[in-house]
Amino acid sequence: MENQQHQGRNGAAAAPTAENRFSVLNCIDLSSPDTQNSVSLLKQACLDCGFFYVVNHGISQEFMAEVFAQSKKFFELPAKEKMKVLRNEKHRGYTPELDELLDPENQVHGDYKEGYYIGVEVPEDDPEAEKPFYGPNVWPSSEVLPGWRETMEKFHQQALEVARAVARIIALALDLEADFFDKPEMLGHPIAVMRLLHYGGQVSDPSKGLYGAGAHSDYGLITLLATDDVYGLQICKNKDAQPQVWEYVAPMQGAFVVNLGDMLERWSNCIFKSTLHRVLGNGQERYSIAYFAEPSHDCLVECLPTCKSEKNPPKFPPITCSTYLSQRYKDTHADLSVYNQKQQHT
Repeated sequence: MENQQHQGRNGAAAAPTAENRFSVLNCIDLSSPDTQNSVSLLKQACLDCGFFYVVNHGISQEFMAEVFAQSKKFFELPAKEKMKVLRNEKHRGYTPELDELLDPENQVHGDYKEGYYIGVEVPEDDPEAEKPFYGPNVWPSSEVLPGWRETMEKFHQQALEVARAVARIIALALDLEADFFDKPEMLGHPIAVMRLLHYGGQVSDPSKGLYGAGAHSDYGLITLLATDDVYGLQICKNKDAQPQVWEYVAPMQGAFVVNLGDMLERWSNCIFKSTLHRVLGNGQERYSIAYFAEPSHDCLVECLPTCKSEKNPPKFPPITCSTYLSQRYKDTHADLSVYNQKQQHT
């Protein structure tokens, strides 16, 4: 297993340099009948670093390759075409390079990546569409990218099933009922957002504040990440260490890299970790797809009964999912008025 983790998607060594290291992560087989072993591996990973691989998740290699091919087709479009589907206030659509600034203390510019948000499809005339993060998706023209929407919608649905399967193991690892996160107010009716990502081939230089994606922890419950075979993702297991130690997460063919979000850290009263991670560009183009599985808008995130005691009282006040996510997105994304001003001056 360890040897496999040091290989790229094509079997070639992922070429760490002398000052860099690879993290050895637990790997959970979602098709395994040995639930207790899966729970044990996941619990160890969540206590240690909050990152692990999942394999045999039910999404075929052929379909995954098709999703990546379609993603590449979008990002290869002319900038003018991509700006037609610019991110709206519901966080749907295209995010240009430098739009997002994840680590303002250390970054000179925003992230050297472009992205595309796709959420749960809710018709505009549905009362639910009034809520943040809900509403109709923004889609490129089917004349420009035929079949693109259908491919992305299918992947969104399949990835949600993978997220639910992982959440069931997490529930067991927290001594909860397996279906705890399946409730309507949680992953039964989620804010599930997938984000296509493209890193354009810049070389990152932390000493100069240049990053593919600045250091951050994810906001929600869990994130599934599919990547191509270009390494770039790094994690820091101890964010309080001085200096911080960063380790690469090797791409693994057919696997999702899964990490815990801050919301689950709050839920678990910091027993489970949401871990700092970043992306360093090495001069190669890199594509990845992040799938953020969050509870519903009105879900109250408060300390789980199995994670508190007299000696370990709740560390955070209760907060609704919608309030928490809205603030986090606002803190890290450019104000949309910036693009209106740019377009008026071009």
